[in-house]
Order: sequence, then structure tokens, then C-alpha cells
Amino acid sequence: MTGISAVVPMAGAGVAALLLGGLLTEPMRRFALRHGITDRPSAHKAHTRPTPYLGGVAVALATLAAGTAFALARGVFDSVLAVLLGGAAIVCVLGLVDDLRQLGPKIRLFVETSTATLVVVAGGHPTVFGGAVDAVLAVLWIVFITNAFNLLDNMDGAASSLCVVIGGFVCLTALAGDPDGLGVVMAALAGACLGFLFHNRNPARIFLGDAGSLFLGFTLASAMMVRHDDAAGLSGPASLLLATLVPTLDTTLVMLSRYRESRPLLQGGTDHIAHRLRRMGLTVPQVVRTLSAFAVVGCLAAMLVTYGLLAPGIALLAASAVGIGTVRLLLKVPAVATASPRVTVPAGALADGGARTALRLRHSSGSGRRHRAVRPMAVPHSREARRATALSPPAGTPVAPQ
Repeated sequence: MTGISAVVPMAGAGVAALLLGGLLTEPMRRFALRHGITDRPSAHKAHTRPTPYLGGVAVALATLAAGTAFALARGVFDSVLAVLLGGAAIVCVLGLVDDLRQLGPKIRLFVETSTATLVVVAGGHPTVFGGAVDAVLAVLWIVFITNAFNLLDNMDGAASSLCVVIGGFVCLTALAGDPDGLGVVMAALAGACLGFLFHNRNPARIFLGDAGSLFLGFTLASAMMVRHDDAAGLSGPASLLLATLVPTLDTTLVMLSRYRESRPLLQGGTDHIAHRLRRMGLTVPQVVRTLSAFAVVGCLAAMLVTYGLLAPGIALLAASAVGIGTVRLLLKVPAVATASPRVTVPAGALADGGARTALRLRHSSGSGRRHRAVRPMAVPHSREARRATALSPPAGTPVAPQ
């Protein structure tokens, strides 16, 4: 299956997944709303109204169904593809359970590491140092990208758009080698994300949820790892890094920012690349287009490395320089939105009937799309309660909606 015959099944899988993804998302949205499976606003989230999850389930179903069907029809469904798709399904279920009932990081990492290990054992990995070290690094990289996409899913259409770009890149590299089922599955993944984008573009009517973001990251990382299983030296790591430069930089920026500010590394927040670009004045669609354009450049550079047109060492140095410069620049942008000024209330206003006085504040959300009113808070009567209230958060701390 070469030339045009290799393009046909990939195009067919992409179109079928696009239709399935678009059609399945709306029933999933209604089901989520009916059963209260929604992502509710909070101080560390950018959206301002409850938004249903389960969009990622629609993407996963469309990808698995279309990818498997077209791979079987063309006779390119092998054991490696079965392990990859099985692992992706497991990770999707893991994310779904986390959406419904929050799991601890140890359980998530255990499942992700186990499934990534199965993919590396079955599909191979690039050779850099030789021996088991390469296998361990491959597993760690798949787990890293899986969670990087989970972190990247913080703005309407961002993760899905990047998945379309990177998935398309993997499809093109699949045409350069011996055609197999990887290109078909990546076309299905990109098509499913396109179908989902009709519902997830700003303003989003439904989110991917952990089920979707983990599925996207794991499937992309695993497919790229298997695709570069015969790469030797720095060409494999260079291609993988360049293709996933946006999620890598986003995770690096967030972890570094939270470490410098002594904030919990695993706690959510509006301190990602997308949020900082919003504070620089870009609209949500402009942020998504900027990230996608950055990903296109990275993927094109990765293709040049894959085809031997760009030295991997030079590519790594250039990517490192661009990455360091980007992170340093974005660290200068505030990690949180500027809070409303503190209101000083005269002491006499709290006496007697002052406990019934309501102060309405306007709390600016991290997305910058709208403002949300905070319900009045009653003044406590007991001495202990008043003492606890006096320990108010410092200026600049976001006020969580009640």
C-alpha cells in the first residue's frame, strides 16, 4: 500500500471520524448535563459557567471505531496497533473515572506508566544510549506528554486544535515510511478532533475532560514513539521534541512558575501559556491560532529532521533556545489576573445590623470573557469566627465563586 493507495484509507478514516466525532458529541453533552457531569467554575479555572464533560469520550469512540475499521479493511491492523489502541482506551477510562470521581496522582501515574510500558515493549523506541535506558526514557516521555496534554486542555479549542496539527504531522511521516495502521489511526484522531471542535470552539459548549485530554496525549505520544522506533542517535528525540514543543513548553512554564512562587505543582491554575497570552491582549481564538501556528512550525522542523534535511543537533539547539526565550518572556506576564481592589469598611458599619449588610464584588475570571458576581458573605457573630475572618487572603488572591 503505497502512494495514492496509502492516502485513501487515511482520508477515509479521517472523514469517518470527523462525522462520528461531530455526531456523538451532542448526545454526550446532553447526557452530561442531565446527570450533572460538569466542570464547575472555581478560583483556579478560567471558565465562568458550569460546562459538561464527556466530549473526550466522543473523540475516543470516534477515533477507535474509525481507526480500527479502516485498518482492518486495509489489512494493516497488527499486534502493535492493537496494544496502542487498547492502551489508549484504558487511559480514556482512567480519565473518565477521574472526571466522575477524582483520583489520586499515584493511581493515575501507575496506570499511565503501565500502559506506556506495554506500548514501548510491543512497538519499540528510538535508540540513543542503548539498552534499557532508552526504554525507560521512552516510557517516561509518553507519560509526560500524556499529562502535558491534560494540562494544556485549559482553553476552548486549544488541545483539540493542537491534536489536529500534530496528528496530521504523524500522518505525513507515516507516508514517508512503510505504510501501516499508525497513519490510519492518526488520521482518525485528527478527524475526530475536528468534529469535536464544532462544539468546543469558543465559547465551548462541552469540554474534553480528563478522559479526552489524557486520551489525546497518550495516543499521540505512543504513535510518535512507535513511528520512530528505528531512529538512531539524536534524530528520534529531536523529532519528538519538536513535534510536541507547545505542550512541553506549557508544562515547563507552569511547573517553573509554581515552583518559583511556592505554589503546589499539581494544583490547577490560570498560569498556562494560553492564559498569559490572554493577559497580553489576545482573544481566545487568537490564542488558539497562535499556539497552532507555533505547533505547525515545530512539526515542519520535525519533518525536516525525519527526512534528513535538518541536522538533529542543530534542531535541538534551536528548539532549546526558542523554548528558553519563550518561557523567560512569558514568566514576566502575571500568573494570575489582577484582583479587584480591597474595600475598606468603617468599623461602625459592622455593628448591630451591619451583619446584614451585603457587599457585592466583581470577580474577574481568568479567561477574561466575562465577570461573575460573588454572593454576599454574612459577617460572623462569634469572636472565633470573626478572628478567622480577619485572616483574609492577601491582595491579588483570586476570590472563588460561592
